[in-house]
Parts: sequence; C-alpha cells; structure tokens
Amino acid sequence: MASSKIYGITYSAMQTHFQRGLYQLLLVLLGLAVLLGVPTICLAQTPSTSATSGTDVFSAIKNYFVDWFPRVTRIQSEQPRWITPIVTVTPRLEEEFRYDQFWQANPYGQATDNFGGGKGLELIPFQNTEIILGVPAWIAHNGRILHPTKKKHPATDGWADETFLIKYRLLSANEEKGNYIVTAFMGFSAPTGDDGNSNHHGIFTPTIAAGKGFGNFDVQTTAGISLPDGGLQRLGMPVAWNTAFQYRMLKYIWPEFEVNYTWWPNGEREGETQVFLTPGIIIGRIPIHERIGITAGFGYQIAVTKRPTYNHAAILTGRIPF
Repeated sequence: MASSKIYGITYSAMQTHFQRGLYQLLLVLLGLAVLLGVPTICLAQTPSTSATSGTDVFSAIKNYFVDWFPRVTRIQSEQPRWITPIVTVTPRLEEEFRYDQFWQANPYGQATDNFGGGKGLELIPFQNTEIILGVPAWIAHNGRILHPTKKKHPATDGWADETFLIKYRLLSANEEKGNYIVTAFMGFSAPTGDDGNSNHHGIFTPTIAAGKGFGNFDVQTTAGISLPDGGLQRLGMPVAWNTAFQYRMLKYIWPEFEVNYTWWPNGEREGETQVFLTPGIIIGRIPIHERIGITAGFGYQIAVTKRPTYNHAAILTGRIPF
C-alpha cells in the first residue's frame, strides 16, 4: 500500500506514533491499577465474611486513602532523614514530585538538553514500598529538529522512553536507632520514545541500594545492571555503581560529592568504563505548608575517563515533597 502523507507526515509514521502513545497510556493505566488495587490488599488483611458488602469495600478503600499521609509519616519515621542526592537514587522511600534539567556537552561540539530527566511522581502506597511513575523526558539536540532519513543521521528532538521504578525497603533505622538503610529496586524503561531518543527495547534494571549515616555525614550508594529484552549487541548490559557523600549544614544545606561509574561487559562499548565526578549542593526540605515542602539542588558532572557518553553536564533538580 502506498504511503500517503498528511501535512508532510507519512501514514506509517502517524501509525507508529499512535501505537507508541497507546502503549504509553496502557502502561500508565497499569501503574494506576496497581496503585488503586492496594486497598483490596488492605481489605484482604482484615477479617471478613465471604459475602463482603459493598459498604465494607467502600469503607476499606476510603480508610486506606484517609490514612494515606499518616501512614507515609509512620513509614518514613523508620528511616534516616537524609536528602536525595542529585544523581544517585536514594535508598530512602520518598513521596514527592520531581523535575530535573540536564545540559550536556557532548563530543565534537554537540549539545543535548534533557527536560525532566525521566523523573516524576513518587508515592509510598504501602509499608516499605515506593512506586515512581516517571514522566518521559523531552530531548533537544542543539535546538534543532533533524529528521533522520539516512543511516547514522543525527538524532531528532523528541520524547525519551517511559520509566518506572519500584523500591522495597529491606532494612532501616532512623538516626536514633542506627542511621542506616538497605533497599532493593526494580526499574523498567518502556520503548515509547521517539526515534533517536529511544532505546527501542524494554530494559529491566535490578538494583541494590544502601546508606549509612555518621552524625551529619552520610553515604548513599547503589549498584545495578541494565538487562534489555533485545538489541544486546548494541545496548549491552551496563553495570552502574553510584555513590554520594553528603554533609548537612545549617539544617537545610547539603553539600555533596558523587562518583558515577559505569562498566560495559558487552555491547558496542564492550570492555569500556566511564566515571563522572559530580560535586553539588542541595537546599531542602524547606517547609511551605503543613506536609508540603520544596527542595532544589545543582550539580556539575565531569567525565574523567576516555570516550564518555558525554563530556560534562550541568544538572538542576527541583522537588516538592509532600
């Protein structure tokens, strides 16, 4: 069948974007279904007869949401009160909305602006568990929209892949009882992004994270591996190890220094390693109204190994914890 055009866009391209949009919508609905299905779990944990009335079900769901913030407070009181680092994913369970901005300087004078950083809504739906529903980042390449018509043509501006993350806290103690935490993650990246900004394969990322505090000083670290469902020769299975060193000053000021390490055991970059050093500073959590606060930070990544994916990057992060 001939490929017709509407306003310069081919039918096949429109169909592809529609399919990706539908896939993304289904993933979001799935995440919401999991979240809204939690009250059913809560109901199952309470004594009930086989013929539970609609009133009982409604009451259980209502109580679940009414108790949401008190429950989050109880859960967070069992862990250290550190701040989330700029790059390293914290082992703490957080409830907030987060937006990051990256300005990357790439090899050969190229630049990439990342709007959002794949961050988004972070929720604590039940004990020891956090769910992060990422908002796809918008990627801009040198401020120009380039249409890939040939092999190895420069990437186009557009949306990156959709991301999700589930955390399960294994061990924790607040500052008064030991000041440590251990958490397991499972991340997933769905190939919903535009050409040139997508991995074109789903990627699972199991990770183990831990942290230990010593007075006003703390160390938070994560180690994980990315497992694509295809394209192994191109993507490989990179192993990432991130560590953040933080010190708390004047209640709300957190200077930090991070080491961001990646090793590719296979794929196009087989045998290569990459290290970024990331000094930064975070100010927060500054209370605004009741539970709502604000946190902001700035960091600067510097590549210290050969052939990095980018040379350096300025990072701005903003969060609204609640």
